Amino acid sequence: MLDSVDLNGRPFHFIGIGGIGMSALAYVLTKRNLPVSGSDLHLNHITQRLEDLGAHIFGKQEAANLACFQTEAKSEPQVVPHGMDGDLSSLETKAKSPRQSDRPVNSPGSIPQVIVSTAVNSTNAEYQAAIALGCPVFHRSDLLAALMQAYQSIAVAGTHGKTTTSSLIGHMLLQSGLDPTIIVGGEVKAWEGNARLGQSPYLVAEADESDGSLVKLVAQIGIVTNIELDHPDHYDTLDDVIQTFQTFAAQCQTLVGCIDCSTVRDRLQPSITYSLHPESGADYTVDSVTYGANGTLATVWERGSVLGQLNLQLLGRHNLSNALAAIAVGRQLGLDFATIAQAISTFEGARRRFELRGECNHILFIDDYAHHPSEIQATLAAARLHIQKEHIQKEHLDLTQRRVVAIFQPHRYSRTLAFLSEFARSFSDADIVVVTDIYSAGEPNLGKVSGQQVVELIGHHHPHVSYQASLQSVSAFLSKTLRPGDLALFLGAGNLNQIIPEVMTTYATDRCLATTGSNPTEATPKSLSLKVDPVMVQG
Repeated sequence: MLDSVDLNGRPFHFIGIGGIGMSALAYVLTKRNLPVSGSDLHLNHITQRLEDLGAHIFGKQEAANLACFQTEAKSEPQVVPHGMDGDLSSLETKAKSPRQSDRPVNSPGSIPQVIVSTAVNSTNAEYQAAIALGCPVFHRSDLLAALMQAYQSIAVAGTHGKTTTSSLIGHMLLQSGLDPTIIVGGEVKAWEGNARLGQSPYLVAEADESDGSLVKLVAQIGIVTNIELDHPDHYDTLDDVIQTFQTFAAQCQTLVGCIDCSTVRDRLQPSITYSLHPESGADYTVDSVTYGANGTLATVWERGSVLGQLNLQLLGRHNLSNALAAIAVGRQLGLDFATIAQAISTFEGARRRFELRGECNHILFIDDYAHHPSEIQATLAAARLHIQKEHIQKEHLDLTQRRVVAIFQPHRYSRTLAFLSEFARSFSDADIVVVTDIYSAGEPNLGKVSGQQVVELIGHHHPHVSYQASLQSVSAFLSKTLRPGDLALFLGAGNLNQIIPEVMTTYATDRCLATTGSNPTEATPKSLSLKVDPVMVQG
């Protein structure tokens, strides 16, 4: 019986290999020359990248995908429940440190270790075939835990800011010559994807709390950016979330935490702290801060002594906080501040984190993953900073009256219902708000909440809000509403960003420079020759 992930040569098969978290793990395994295959219902540039590296990709999720593996004598399968079938927060870690096997390494044709995410239901035909074949089945968090045990691991957790902070730390180590392995939940230009395989002992990983699997991860350095209730589909109360983070914190050799979040400060008591407020007494803090349209300047302090000046391309207070987390990690690893500051100053961010998609008719199109009220507020504050530039004159157009147009797609019925009142108050930095129907993310519609209700509640606090039920109606509305000088900010974790190229096409008769290719959701950002800021992120 295989009760732990085997990294010594046994094949891996991923059900849902194209997902942002699953594909990052598959990439690292493939680069380690392990046999990798997988399936996904939606093939994209990520699955193509894996296929180019040698992974075998199936375009359907069906039992026949496992037929290529030789049938061995069946043993009792080791099945790790994966969210739909059990509470992961109560599971003990099954992934163990990789070890030399006392048996011959399985050939690539032997039955594989099957990796699933919480999104894979037990009724999935491919999943059922794996069980029938006797495959050991692991949640993706078990594989991540096994990889983390093989490295000096740095794990970034928190309700918000995980992708930004983990990407920033990975970028810092890469630019500092430490050659890390990186596994994050967003695509980053610096390593052209969501993962890279380094040759050093360091691994930087984004640690997700959404399904409770955070409790499986053990890290040399753990970071917690903040703690809020964000996944009411899995957690009943904030205390349930805190318990998951407390378990993670106890398993980290060193815990770095943001004490601007009172929950992190009081319930986790991190060993290394950071804060935007000098009076907090944090180990790392800042003063002389300038938040501008082109980035952030600040003087950084370490335990009462000045480290130096930080120049951050990313906008907003939240991103300065994320940068402080990276600085704390860099100093813990022995990097000098000049090296850290230089690396951070060149970080351009991750995709779908205040990602500039293009400019058409002097309208900026920004794509952001924000889907929680706190994230929306932070992103809109960054957008407000962005348009507060000097008065712009282009081709005799007066663009002094610039507007932030927020286009929001609520994500999940459970989250929308749980945070209705918070969403209603989150759009004060927008001049116009457009809301579409809720993106289900696979949840059933129980009829308790709708996009129309979201609009009605926002309308109690905002004078200019419009409900456009479908993506098609959103596109049509924007084509009539947007004007030169606007910043169109597309907010949500669903498929809203698919319409950005269509809306931009409306203005194709004017100069239109786009950052992405023909596939609106999958293309990699290209560098711009625009008089705008580089890609910026909100974590």
